[in-house]
Amino acid sequence: MSAPDCRLYLVTPPVLDPAAFAPLLAEALDAGDVACVQLRLKDCDDDTLRRAIDRLRPITQDRGVAFILNDRPDLARAAGCDGVHVGQSDTPYREARKLVGNDAIVGVTCHDSRHLAMVAAEAGADYVAFGAFFPTTTKDAIHHAEPEILDWWSEMMEVPCVAIGGITPDNCGPLVRAGADFLAVVGAVWNHPDGPGAGVRAFTAAIAAAEQG
Repeated sequence: MSAPDCRLYLVTPPVLDPAAFAPLLAEALDAGDVACVQLRLKDCDDDTLRRAIDRLRPITQDRGVAFILNDRPDLARAAGCDGVHVGQSDTPYREARKLVGNDAIVGVTCHDSRHLAMVAAEAGADYVAFGAFFPTTTKDAIHHAEPEILDWWSEMMEVPCVAIGGITPDNCGPLVRAGADFLAVVGAVWNHPDGPGAGVRAFTAAIAAAEQG
């Protein structure tokens, strides 16, 4: 997943109807450079999750974008996803890796912890995620990270890092300049007043401006 420049990592809204969300996803992916999409649906049964995967995965993969499932390595492999993202209270990294295989992507939430990130990277994680960097309404953010951790990580490690938590086109500049490989975003794209395509274009412009600055 590594890339020379900072890229977008889209996380789906916490609640969605797959049929209604499908055209919004296509609009977002067609609007600019997106590295991957994480399907993050909590508290739903396996059938509901499978239906969402079956509807949204082809839209993502047909555009050459990785499709990541949150917290279900068993289902990720069975349903043809490109990988899985696990949190510190989810399936442990080593178990997730065994379930999805060596060719799949496995990312790990590391909050604001350098130690957790080092452990995950040394175990073989494909990326580590730091946050939350800003206030967010998507989930209860217990941990708060500062841009300095991205700068430290990018200097120390080759494993890519993802910044997450309340990121918008207006506040992402310091994260890009600090070395974030990916910006994980939710509301700033899906809730954009002019639609998700406009949200992606706004981020594309903001990232380019930050990298040039």
